[in-house]
Amino acid sequence: MAFQPHEKEVSEFVAARKIGEWISFTRNGVEVNGTIFKIMDNSVIVEISPEDAKEIGAASNMTVISHKKYKIV
Repeated sequence: MAFQPHEKEVSEFVAARKIGEWISFTRNGVEVNGTIFKIMDNSVIVEISPEDAKEIGAASNMTVISHKKYKIV
């Protein structure tokens, strides 16, 4: 028995996002800007500068941000 895929409703905010779009978010008290690399259901993968990655303690220059936690620049 296989389950049928279930269509998820996507908010207008998420549907309007584009790869390469600039966003801004705060992590560890630091304001960070980056570009959307990949869009997922609940979050985006963002490419940030190596300097910002070091400042916020990220392991690389790619980080995941919830759709609820960023704004469009």
